[in-house]
Amino acid sequence: MRFFLWLLFIFAAAVGLAAVARFNPGNVVFFYPPYRIDLSLNFFLLLAGLLFFLMYYALKALSVTMKMPQRVAAYRRDKRERESNKALRDALKALLEGRFGHAEKAAKRAAGSEENAGLAALIGAQAAHRLDQAARRDQWLAQISDNPSLRTARLMTSLELMVDGREPDTALAAVDELNASGTRHIHALRLALKANQQAQNWPEVVRLVRVLDKHKALHPALSRRLREMAYEALLSGKMLDAESIRRTWADVPAADKVQPQVACHAATTFIRCGLADEARTILEKALAAEWDERLIRVYRRTAAAEGSPELIAQIERCEEWQAKRPGDAELTLTLGTLCLKQKLWGKAQRFLEQALADADDTSIVREAHLKLAQMHEALGQEELAQSHYRQCALAGMLSGTPAELQTL
Repeated sequence: MRFFLWLLFIFAAAVGLAAVARFNPGNVVFFYPPYRIDLSLNFFLLLAGLLFFLMYYALKALSVTMKMPQRVAAYRRDKRERESNKALRDALKALLEGRFGHAEKAAKRAAGSEENAGLAALIGAQAAHRLDQAARRDQWLAQISDNPSLRTARLMTSLELMVDGREPDTALAAVDELNASGTRHIHALRLALKANQQAQNWPEVVRLVRVLDKHKALHPALSRRLREMAYEALLSGKMLDAESIRRTWADVPAADKVQPQVACHAATTFIRCGLADEARTILEKALAAEWDERLIRVYRRTAAAEGSPELIAQIERCEEWQAKRPGDAELTLTLGTLCLKQKLWGKAQRFLEQALADADDTSIVREAHLKLAQMHEALGQEELAQSHYRQCALAGMLSGTPAELQTL
């Protein structure tokens, strides 16, 4: 439609010009002695218009010719940029597809552009890492070490790759740089947690777990397991003096102290250091919060000295627990063991035989027979003692762990 309107306008203008030119009797005379040139005004105007357009397009062509080198350079630059962008897309696509060799080659092509060089280096580093080429990975990362705009991206990529490659020292160095720059988002904290776990830096692991728990960034089961691992390492390391263990245990939050696994490890460590009374207190608090067979199994090892008020209190406490949990073989075995230590022979025999009747675990059967054998031996009943020793050995063989019998 616009074309027809323009055509109509041109025809109208031509008719108008023809009409005006018809009533224009003017002349233009050029003198150049001895020559004289006479032109009608209309023809002169036509020539002037043609000369104007001719000069305009000639100057425009000259300008275009003068700018040709810059335009060629810009065209080549744009072409390189397009090729680099395409190579960067291909590198990212290949990386996500798991074709790491293709991804690294495409990243090398993409690095030809200054704007894409940084991102291409990050992709190349990840591809080289997946190919187990640590040297090439480090070369890629070194290419952008002086690029401030990609500092955080480089550190995060380096941290993730070092954690994946189990290089905790290098990973922790990246964590320190991130902390110095103020980067403490959730993903960085998770990677820092893994790096410290690999480096067995357990106090920092506990701190990071608490921070991530505040942000609800860890599954509760995973958080609990990580805390258990950390406390197990802290409490069962090379610390053998009582004061160090007490200080470590004092730093554990109250909510973690009553976790069964944590309480078991702590009590075992306290027992090993001769602090059975404190181990007993730890286990009793944990059992009050949550009943767990692992706790009562360790509790048997905290028996106080024979005839002491503490041992009598333990027996009474176990009897209270048994009234609430009849048929619990672990608890019954514990009660029988405590009565045996107090030399309450009748009660010890009754509870140990009841543990045998309720037991569904060969370890309980084996230990109950051993305690009964020891009791009968102390009473001078050799035949009964030998019978229980044989049954204890048979239970050990059936469980596939006869070597444990020698340590009981």
